[in-house]
Amino acid sequence: MVPNFETVFFLLSKLLAFLISPIIWIIVLFFVFVYSKNERRRKKCFLWGFGLLLFFSNSFIFDEFSRAWEIPATQYEDLKIYDVGVVLGGMSVYDEDFERPQFYRGVDRLLQAIELYKLGIIKKIIFTSGSGRILHPEMKEGEYLKRYILYMGVPEKDFLIESESQNTRENALFTKKLIDDNKIKGRFLLITSAFHMRRSLNCFRTVGLEVTPYSTDRYAGPRKFEFDHLFIPNPSAINDWNTLIHEVVGYITYKIIGYG
Repeated sequence: MVPNFETVFFLLSKLLAFLISPIIWIIVLFFVFVYSKNERRRKKCFLWGFGLLLFFSNSFIFDEFSRAWEIPATQYEDLKIYDVGVVLGGMSVYDEDFERPQFYRGVDRLLQAIELYKLGIIKKIIFTSGSGRILHPEMKEGEYLKRYILYMGVPEKDFLIESESQNTRENALFTKKLIDDNKIKGRFLLITSAFHMRRSLNCFRTVGLEVTPYSTDRYAGPRKFEFDHLFIPNPSAINDWNTLIHEVVGYITYKIIGYG
């Protein structure tokens, strides 16, 4: 059977995520430096590799780029009352040995959504997330996090689960269908990470769902001019860059193919 476009796109996106990782670039440059017999090439690769390592491990530089990209957070007093808060997943992985999820920093999306629900700012929650894993498509985040939403005090009548989507485009498409099928009207608050909000907003508006952004788990906090933040390399910054670059490339790719 010939795979459809969505499947091919999903697989290619996983490959692209690997290729655009800064640490891959740095490893390749140092690999050439070690094994190349051309002295000039070795010198260039070492300088480029060392330079990129310093650049991508600098927390201050990452914060500045991240601040320019992220959609700012919103004060409570600037919010209205919303009929639905749409929460995008991608915040956990299921641990089969212990039969429970392990959460990433993206869980801030869900925690803040529940707080908004408790405060009466949103009346209902839609959680949208299937499986983002190639080898385990059956591990659908929406399904295994349902019990956590119940445990945190949200009654089942006040939340809906969409568990088939594999990417942001499908989050928007399937959420729109869920809303239409349940004849839900009113205001919608889109809740996702600040770095992910640009692409998410475009996707939801492209499918005809007008939403208000509510950014969570921002990478760029207050600007700091502390010595360690400015000058001491931070390994975690390299991983943070991987997230940011992946999101910018995803945003551009979605624009090109008409997803949003």
